[in-house]
Amino acid sequence: MTEAERAEGSARARTLLEQQPVWMEAKSVLFYAPLPEEVDVWGLARKAAGAGKTVGLPRFNKEGNHYSACAVTDLEVDLKRGQFGIIEAGDSCSEVALNRLDLILVPGLAFDSQGRRLGRGKGYYDQWLTTVRGKTCGVAYDEQIEHEIPVEPHDILVDCILTPTRWISCSRRAVME
Repeated sequence: MTEAERAEGSARARTLLEQQPVWMEAKSVLFYAPLPEEVDVWGLARKAAGAGKTVGLPRFNKEGNHYSACAVTDLEVDLKRGQFGIIEAGDSCSEVALNRLDLILVPGLAFDSQGRRLGRGKGYYDQWLTTVRGKTCGVAYDEQIEHEIPVEPHDILVDCILTPTRWISCSRRAVME
């Protein structure tokens, strides 16, 4: 995809997300800072904050080798480049318990309509998805939706998937066998 196609797709995905009841009802949303090839939903962070929603962003914890969800209150100041070169919540941001998040936006390399996700291989989101109580939403371009994604016993499914043209409802459950 060209940069222009990615930008247009991201804008369409943000518009579609704003139309979903889960977005409208969420009081707290965990975003991700997109890599260049990922759908950019971060553009909704300012709107979310303006609507009184808690805006969360991951922050890597080197000692524990895991990510924490943190509340970002100042979208200009509370950001830093993290462990893997990805923008994340700054050190002054307080942690948010995963079970207190209403909507968790989850990037991935590919998804299928059953909610299976192919991540980047470190398992950070799978660790989170076992703990969250809110809705988990995979975010991808239409080209990243596959017929079937291979899974492993530790893989966790997402509740729904957002693309620039579709909202796919899935049933979330741990993949067993």
